[in-house]
Parts: sequence; structure tokens; C-alpha cells
Amino acid sequence: MASNQSPDGSGLVTGAVPQAPFEGKSALIFGGGRNIGRAIALEFARRGARVAVADIDVAGAEETAQMIVSAGGQATGLRCDVASDESVPQAAAAAEARFGDIDIVMNNAGVLHSGHPEDIPMEEWQRMFNINFMAIVRSSRYFIPKMIARGQGYIVNTASFAGLYPYAVNRIPYAASKAAIVSLSENFAIYLLPKGIRVSCLCPGPIMTTSIDGMKTFTADVVMRGPGKHLHVKSQADAARALADGMRDGRIIIPTHEEGLETVRELGTSIDGFIHRRIEEFASGDSGRPQFDRAVALRP
Repeated sequence: MASNQSPDGSGLVTGAVPQAPFEGKSALIFGGGRNIGRAIALEFARRGARVAVADIDVAGAEETAQMIVSAGGQATGLRCDVASDESVPQAAAAAEARFGDIDIVMNNAGVLHSGHPEDIPMEEWQRMFNINFMAIVRSSRYFIPKMIARGQGYIVNTASFAGLYPYAVNRIPYAASKAAIVSLSENFAIYLLPKGIRVSCLCPGPIMTTSIDGMKTFTADVVMRGPGKHLHVKSQADAARALADGMRDGRIIIPTHEEGLETVRELGTSIDGFIHRRIEEFASGDSGRPQFDRAVALRP
């Protein structure tokens, strides 16, 4: 995995200039109708961005937009099915029609399911990658040429701790799709940063959301595996602030829990050793479930 540290240890990619990327900017958030996407939309707006919120749940998108407008910001809600080759550019064009050139594109839409890999139908593997990964490809094919022509822009993708190190064995297709997003984002950064286009990848650790409520389960007795019992569940607002601060500071990989990067470094010292330790932990009954403090998980 590429580091997001510069040679001088400053935490910034060489050549990147930290700047406040929100004031007066236009942002489009795919998957902004609820949960982390909604929190991010509100945070971007609080920092001065005009926000187009796109979601397959158009009522949710419009509700997020109305929350921004009620707080004095500018926003619009749009319907978008990120699994559709036609819907993504249509939503993008609608956002441009409202706010002009889009400065920040946030690819946040995603789905989740659980089960042993042999129990998950082939169409679910395909659906997982179509929504989680290919949605970013659809969005990027639309916006990258425009951003290259302007010599500026910002692409932000949502991955997961599950894409940074292995633990999510009850949701392997999800973890694989998120690892693909991490790799895509890192390689986008190498390609696009020299062209004036910034790239970030949000990697949420344990965050209090309702995403698990709609999770399909294909194995009745499957055990939910977590990223580590040393981690604490954080709020959606915490995740949004971590992302916005990381974007401000010019970071590429942006975790919601900085301590998660220590686990990535542990993985890097010995991949085989890391995997065998996880097997031993699971066998001992340690599922890696994070700690939960309601006051922390729900704080604004």
C-alpha cells in the first residue's frame, strides 16, 4: 500500500499544497441520502460548499438537501442509481446545471451483505462490485476528462478498514470491493495529482450507522467479524469531520480512526504472520468487535 506521508514526514504528498477545499466550491455526493453520506454533505456545506446530493432514495437525498438549506446553505437533491450507466451521468449533468462545474465528487454509495463466501450467490458478488466499485468508475469516466481539461478538481472515494487489512471474513465480497477502491484511489492519485486534480480515499473504521439494518445475510450462523477490539465505534459526524480535515490537509488515505493505520503497519511487517494471528484470535473467540460507548457513537 502506498503511504500518504511525504519524504519530509509532514503527512502531505510531495507537491500537494494544503488548502481549504470547500468555501465557494460545488460538491456532488453520490450516496448522500443518509448515514455517513448525509453527515458528509452537512459537513461540506458547513464549511462553505454548495452540495448536490444524489441517492437512489430520492426522498433521502431531498431531505439531506433540505437540512442544508434550512441551515442557510445551498443544496439540491437528485435521484441516481449508481449501478446504471445512464443514471450516473444524468445526475452529474443535473448537478452541473444547478451549480456549474463540480469541484468535488464524492463517491460514497455502497451496499453490504454477510455470509460464508460459498453461500453468497454469484449475482450478489456481481452486484457488490457493480455498486461499490463500478459506480466510481462510472462517475470518474464522466468527471475526470472535465477535471483534466480544467486542470483542477477533487475526487473522493469511500472505502473501508475492510479494504486496508483482512478481518471481514463474513463479508468477503464487500471487503474485496473496498480493497479495490483503495487501490483505485491510490493509483488515481499517482495519475491525477500531477494534473492538478486531488484524490482522497475515506476509510471508515467502526461507525454508528443503520447500514447493517438492511444487510442481506446468506449464512444463518455466520459470525460478524470486526476490525479490532481496540477500536471504538465513532459517530457519523466524527467520520465527516475526519474526512473534511484530511481533505483540508492534503491527505490521500483518510482513516476515521488513526489507530487503524498502526494495524496496517503491522500487516506490512509480515502479511503471513498477520493472517495467522487473525486466525488464532478468531479461534480463541475474539471476533474483533469494537467497543461501543453510546455517548461517543451518537455525538454530533
